Amino acid sequence: MSNIAGKAYAMSVITPIRWYMTWINKLFFWVAQKRSSTLKGLITLSLIHYARWVVIGRRQFPHLHPDQPRENLRYSYMLFFSNFNGSWDQYVDSFTFSIPSGLDLFWKWNIRYPHSVPLTPFHDYIRYNQIETTHYYSAYPLASSNDVKAAKKLAQALADFDAATQDVSPDAFLKNYHALLRRVQNDLGDMRPTPIVSMSAQQVEKRRLRDIRKENERLTSLSEERKHA
Repeated sequence: MSNIAGKAYAMSVITPIRWYMTWINKLFFWVAQKRSSTLKGLITLSLIHYARWVVIGRRQFPHLHPDQPRENLRYSYMLFFSNFNGSWDQYVDSFTFSIPSGLDLFWKWNIRYPHSVPLTPFHDYIRYNQIETTHYYSAYPLASSNDVKAAKKLAQALADFDAATQDVSPDAFLKNYHALLRRVQNDLGDMRPTPIVSMSAQQVEKRRLRDIRKENERLTSLSEERKHA
């Protein structure tokens, strides 16, 4: 599954938006960028590597060759792309619970946007407009975003420890070393492969649909037998 690389999932969603309303979307994005407190619920989600929205004007799509037919698009488009840890459902649900009003502002003028609550129509909207990733590369596939943050803290702590213990006695070095271990023990987790919840969730959904199909086939077969009995 190309959407997944190790612990990370890549999501790309492109949705049509009325071209004459794009300036309002851009205004909301500008305000959100200037006032980061409006995205506090999103920023505190540790499962997100990053998330970005981009508005593409209906005349901004590339024309790569003179032979390429000119496009007369009716809508502009909003591209949302993100990398995160965990399952598709966990991510979309976390978005909904963290910034429901923010999602509604960002997607409000997109065609057929159903609002972030209730969940099922929002799930259907994202699934319908999601583009499957054909190639996804992660430099650290076994690392979650928290693993990367812990590694950065550990690297800085080791650098500080090295600078502070250049000329100390062996006893002082050991004392400082034990103190260092106590400070960074929460950042010493190793990176191991974990079950990919996204694929599990997908398999559960596939199995549910398969069971429904088999049940319908069984009922149809039973009905046919009764007709000929």
